[in-house]
Amino acid sequence: MSFTSEERPAQGRREDRRTVTDPRALRALAHPLRLALLDHLMAFGARTASECAEAVGSTPSNCSYHLRALAKFGLVERVEAEDGRERPWQSTATGLTLGRTEDPAMQFGADSVERFFADHQIDEDAARLHRSIAQRDSVPPEWREASILSGYALRISPAELRELGERLDALIRPYIALTRPDAPDDSAVVMLGLNAFRHPDQPLAPDGEAAGS
Repeated sequence: MSFTSEERPAQGRREDRRTVTDPRALRALAHPLRLALLDHLMAFGARTASECAEAVGSTPSNCSYHLRALAKFGLVERVEAEDGRERPWQSTATGLTLGRTEDPAMQFGADSVERFFADHQIDEDAARLHRSIAQRDSVPPEWREASILSGYALRISPAELRELGERLDALIRPYIALTRPDAPDDSAVVMLGLNAFRHPDQPLAPDGEAAGS
């Protein structure tokens, strides 16, 4: 049975959160289109290069090139086609983090890629949010009412913030699109972004600690 981009199921994979430490793989990820392709595959499951191209605003041949580059480092892989036509790609992991190393030269590269990741994610999240707002009038009422756009200013210690992040992750993880085996029939892929950081307007004391801490 074949599926379109909107219909092909992406649920039920075994969770595989992977830490990337290979500097060559980190350099391969330091490319906006490759990050966009990987992000799309992790959100929607297996997709052909043609389907990816439509989603990320590129061409099938260009997406194929960059998908092959990601495959060289084990970040994506081909899967069997449902209809015997173009073989789709899928991410090999269901989540990625950047690893730490004791080698200062390698860590400098990892830090640079981490900053690139962060800037890219912020830009992509903002772009998706703007697209969502633009499409708001065409979204079914139940989805409009369920959507969340909230911001909070917390007074919290580093240890409490770490604990809060772990608790939120445990609460959210059962709903991850790639790994959820029991999604209701009326479910859809939802973008949830969480950002928590010391407020940039919080002044620093002379010793470098946040004033008032």
